[in-house]
Amino acid sequence: MRLRPVVVSVFVAAAVAYFVYIPLPENVQEPWKLMLLDAAFRATVRIAMIKDWLGFDHFIRNIRWSTESLEGMMKTMSGSRSDGGVMPGVKVSDITFAGVPVRVYEPPAGGEGHLRRGLMFLHGGGWALGSGKKGSYDAINRRLSDELNTVVVSVEYRLYPEVHFPEPYIDCLSAAKHFLSQEVLAKYAIDPERVGVSGDSAGGNLAAAVTQEISTDTSMSVKFSVQALIYPVLQTLDFNTPSFVQNQNMPILSRTLMIQFWLQYLKADFSLHPQLLVNNHSSLHQSVIPAELRARLDWTVLLPPKFKKDHKPLVVEKGSHGIVKQVPALLDVRAAPLLAGPEVLAKCPRAYILTCEHDVLRDDGLMYARRLQDAGVTVTSDHYEDGFHGCFSLSFWPFDFDVGRRAVRGYFNWLQTNL
Repeated sequence: MRLRPVVVSVFVAAAVAYFVYIPLPENVQEPWKLMLLDAAFRATVRIAMIKDWLGFDHFIRNIRWSTESLEGMMKTMSGSRSDGGVMPGVKVSDITFAGVPVRVYEPPAGGEGHLRRGLMFLHGGGWALGSGKKGSYDAINRRLSDELNTVVVSVEYRLYPEVHFPEPYIDCLSAAKHFLSQEVLAKYAIDPERVGVSGDSAGGNLAAAVTQEISTDTSMSVKFSVQALIYPVLQTLDFNTPSFVQNQNMPILSRTLMIQFWLQYLKADFSLHPQLLVNNHSSLHQSVIPAELRARLDWTVLLPPKFKKDHKPLVVEKGSHGIVKQVPALLDVRAAPLLAGPEVLAKCPRAYILTCEHDVLRDDGLMYARRLQDAGVTVTSDHYEDGFHGCFSLSFWPFDFDVGRRAVRGYFNWLQTNL
């Protein structure tokens, strides 16, 4: 009888280890911390989907509730511990810009007549999760405001499932135009020639799309002077780039999850997932995708050799007919900024693009950097060989990683010099 608890304990331990353990590249630091974080996220998603199936609200809202509860618990456990997220001199205001909720961070007032930098920040989360008001996003923006004497505007754009594309984009564009108005810049003592926009992941997607629109809008007297994109998601037509294949099962963003985020955002039928997974939606049979458009994301040309390695492009001759007509947003540059023409890219401001080796979105960022450079835009590419998707947000205790701290510091340093 005494043996039974031991057997049960061993069985439970083995089951937990099986769920938690995933093989990771050798150069990923603190692998067990990353495995545990990924396991916690996967468990949260599965529980949320079960609750959805049982009728307890939408699974995305269940995930939000769970992550917010975990964040609150961690905040309580940390007590008074702070890694720099609280900046007493920074004034924080929750207001609206053109009807869109924003959080404004104002650094301590300087001498009269001294203009400050301005930066609009768009958070990530697959257009469904996250908030710039919470966690590491809030901590990073507080620190940036204080350290770089910058007025930071973090946009709380609407999310799935409450809205779909193009609503999040429209929210960000409306807030951006309001922010860039002479009246608002004067109110916050911001230098009109030193205003930037940045974002990570889905926020990087929105930042790139908004930058393109602002840059080509002849009615705008003030435009963004820089764009800082942190592992941005930029295209919908090829889910078999080298980075998508190489990192298809990497935390925190798998290829399957990225495709799901896209389907949600574009209000597409989830049954299309298997078709997108094997590039059937972008087959040569799709006459609405001309060769010129395909060339804008041809990684065999746009990627440096070190990233192409021995990968082969997956080009499907005859896939599922009519998917692009069924989901026209797949070709909308407001959703997929990498598809923008060179005449649009040429008008964009200088850029900072952060990419991570172990990220499905690595090649999106690298291809965009190359296309911007080809269009004559000055680009700084900051690549982290030991980085993974989400590491930028994992720079504060208790979910802190060394690569996350380095990524934030590199981002700060670039803004310090270029904004």
